[in-house]
Amino acid sequence: MDLAQTFQTPTPVIGVVHLLPLPASARWGGNLHTVIERAEQEATALAAGGVNGIILENFFDAPFSKGAVDPATISAMTLVVDRIQNLVTVPLGINVLRNDAVGGMAIASCTGAAFIRVNVLSGVMATDQGTIEGCAYELLRYRRALGSHVKILADVLVKHAHPLSTDNLAIAIQDTVERGLADGIILSGQATGDPPRLADLQLARLKAPETPLFIGSGATLENIATLKQSADGVIVSSSLKRGGRIKSPIDPVRVGQFVEAMATPSSQDSSPSASPSSLPFSLPAESPKAPIRS
Repeated sequence: MDLAQTFQTPTPVIGVVHLLPLPASARWGGNLHTVIERAEQEATALAAGGVNGIILENFFDAPFSKGAVDPATISAMTLVVDRIQNLVTVPLGINVLRNDAVGGMAIASCTGAAFIRVNVLSGVMATDQGTIEGCAYELLRYRRALGSHVKILADVLVKHAHPLSTDNLAIAIQDTVERGLADGIILSGQATGDPPRLADLQLARLKAPETPLFIGSGATLENIATLKQSADGVIVSSSLKRGGRIKSPIDPVRVGQFVEAMATPSSQDSSPSASPSSLPFSLPAESPKAPIRS
């Protein structure tokens, strides 16, 4: 995946539009126009602040299905994407929670969105929705059948989950890239709003040096200068909202400040890429185990 080609920068900031509850969700409010208007406002605010991409999530549909979502959810998200494409020019992405990657690929392919986020592409994770199995087999064949060029950004040991296949981060990274064929990988903390460990980012960089690496949660104006040293891009949501509160609207001022911080060279930007001797841990013959996500 060529980030500069997709996002017009090798270090993209991807803002998130958390959609209000959609049809068939537990908290559906009954008015799709309200959902669309809020999404348009958020996407416009993100674009005005200078983000390089926007990803739409059915975030407020919780509790989520662990697999395929209701057809009304797919229809509603498709309508929202179409409306937003008329307002912003940055690339759009889709994340159909909890793990409807095929649904996300369908939306993206039909609307011309650039990428999707997949929470569990490889492996098996125990989650609050139940056991979720990797979907790489179905997803990659579906993309091929559609003749689609939509890119797949995949979480590794995704947040709000416990691995049942392997808790070894190095192995999980290699499986996601080499066996799951992810176009980019995402590392997060244990839960929404938690940043990934710097050591985990550095290990991911070491194990998949040719694969774009994204910070998937917990990035803030205060920690991005440190985190960006070992990542290519960032997916950011809460810290771009008023007061940093997840349910508040996007604040264009906070967006602009974050984008500027991501673009500002830091004292470490000119240092050599991380090597085994420079990492804050040693690499024995067998790859180390990372803390289990819970």
